[in-house]
Amino acid sequence: MGSPAGSGTGYGRWAARWRVPLHFLMAAVLLGFARPTGRLLVVGAVVAAVGLAVRAWAAGHLRREQALTTSGPYAYVRHPLYLGSAIILAGFALVGGRVELAVLFALYFPLLFFPVMRREEGERRERAPDVYPAYAARVPALLPYRSAYRGDPRRFDWQTFRANREWRAEVGCALLLVLLYAKMVWG
Repeated sequence: MGSPAGSGTGYGRWAARWRVPLHFLMAAVLLGFARPTGRLLVVGAVVAAVGLAVRAWAAGHLRREQALTTSGPYAYVRHPLYLGSAIILAGFALVGGRVELAVLFALYFPLLFFPVMRREEGERRERAPDVYPAYAARVPALLPYRSAYRGDPRRFDWQTFRANREWRAEVGCALLLVLLYAKMVWG
């Protein structure tokens, strides 16, 4: 019998491995089928910028050598990087200007990210068995709706942000917006 979706093997592992290449595929699909307008481009870019800000905030707190990060946005949601990604996807779905693209992006996120989130939660349970269950019981997975978890009081750190190479997401989104603008003007 195969392993369940989201476990250390199987689909969760596959999704973790292929999510970045699939982002490039989604960008190509967006470029191919989008019908951007000036208004959609501005509104979608603002939404995507909010997502990038969430991801940047998380990247400035995420210390991969630690068993568990609980400072910054991790005090509000267990997966702030993926929350930021969902907001970015919503922004680009808006820029696309087509219902079909919005549906595709709406399906893409849970199909790709939920198994990865389950896999990562299993890893965190293993790495921090004394702390993680209480943290997971107190902090929602993706949508903040509770008061902050009182854990690590660390502040955002630019060196940590740079070490996590989050600037790549910002550059990629900016490039995609430029290409969508070019399509709008010359397409």
